[in-house]
Amino acid sequence: MTDISCQTGVELLMDYLEGVVPEDMRTILDSHVAGCPKCTAFVASYLATPRILRDATASAMPPELQRSLLAFLRAQRGDGPRQKD
Repeated sequence: MTDISCQTGVELLMDYLEGVVPEDMRTILDSHVAGCPKCTAFVASYLATPRILRDATASAMPPELQRSLLAFLRAQRGDGPRQKD
């Protein structure tokens, strides 16, 4: 296989990014990604996803909202209000 399409590249993306595709295939994929703006953007967004998820989940919930949410969930579950010890 010497010609690669975007679809084929996406199918091989995980192996490509983990460095486990054969060297000749890596060369072909490197060449395709370098010359394809859509694949370049796709690879960049794919690589950025873990950081984006970490950043999105790193913020703390304000204490008042946390108390309100817990009270709501307990009421839905039927536990009622909890007393502080």
